[in-house]
Amino acid sequence: MAQRSSSLSVNLSEIELDHRYRLLIDAVQDYAIFMLDTSGNVASWNPGAQRSKGYAPEEIIGRHFSIFYTPEDVAIGKPDHLLEDAALNDRVEDEGWRVRKDGSRFWANVVITAVHDEAGTLLGFAKITRDLSQRRRLEELERAAAASAHVQQARENEQKRIAQELHDDLGQSLTSLKLTLAVHEMELIQHVPEAIRERLTSINELGGQIDAIVASLRRIAADLRPPILDDLGLGAALEWMAEGFEQRYGIPVKCAVNTDALHLTDLAAISLYRVTQEALTNVARHAKASEVSVRLLVDERYMYLRIHDDGVGLPEDAKRRPDSFGLLGMRERILQLGGTLSIYSKSGDGVTIAVKVPLSKILVENSTCT
Repeated sequence: MAQRSSSLSVNLSEIELDHRYRLLIDAVQDYAIFMLDTSGNVASWNPGAQRSKGYAPEEIIGRHFSIFYTPEDVAIGKPDHLLEDAALNDRVEDEGWRVRKDGSRFWANVVITAVHDEAGTLLGFAKITRDLSQRRRLEELERAAAASAHVQQARENEQKRIAQELHDDLGQSLTSLKLTLAVHEMELIQHVPEAIRERLTSINELGGQIDAIVASLRRIAADLRPPILDDLGLGAALEWMAEGFEQRYGIPVKCAVNTDALHLTDLAAISLYRVTQEALTNVARHAKASEVSVRLLVDERYMYLRIHDDGVGLPEDAKRRPDSFGLLGMRERILQLGGTLSIYSKSGDGVTIAVKVPLSKILVENSTCT
């Protein structure tokens, strides 16, 4: 190995300095490195430039570098302005859209450096272009995820407000109406003959209707934002949800929760609650299941949520489409927590939704797990 390095050193030393620079530039694949003359025409072209912009040397050398800019930038004279800035300040840097040979656009970081001779005469410009499209896409995805999280949080806050108003305002009004009806019923008992009272069945029916409205109101408010989630935490809320699901649909639910020592952030609690809620809704609508299990467990590093039913499983088109059955929204919620959501399904063997979330992302500061 030492002899090989020595030989390489000898070979390089035999190469003229200008040629060494040319070898270096030609070896670079990730950057477009080329020269412009004083008018902005392409004077040299390296393989990295051909790779990123799509032009072969014979296709581009001699053409004005404004060909790489969008029509909008050309219309406002941006290429010429950049050369003027580089000539005046020796160097200029810019980021923006650039155009490939095939017309596609990419986001680029560009550095243009003025090249002078020993007397200070401008000889041309060195231009280095780096394709930042992938980084820009990642930044856009991060911004989209942050915006999605903000929208979801705003929606949860609004649902919480509506649920509170339904409970406090409408719920209290219905309770007051039921008490007023009871007072009138007592007055009728005291002042109306029994034979007539027996024919006033509508009073009892009205009381039953008020009770039904109150029950519906409580269910709607709980679906918007279950008070038990804020009062007793995620584990109690999941057990309450499982009990309500079993009563409403007649499908037995086994619920196992082992998170008593955890204090979750509000986003984590509501996200895991909503994922479970969506999963059970899918079971009720599509699974034809005879039993469901909900498990929420933790170890030293992760929290695990698993919802399984013994129903018919997902149809083939749902497996191919991640947006089916609300799966996209469920994945987005878990992704915002830094976790993963996996779905397993076999025809006739039900569906399993498995969630894994790092505790470091979901615990309120100073909360511990025992």
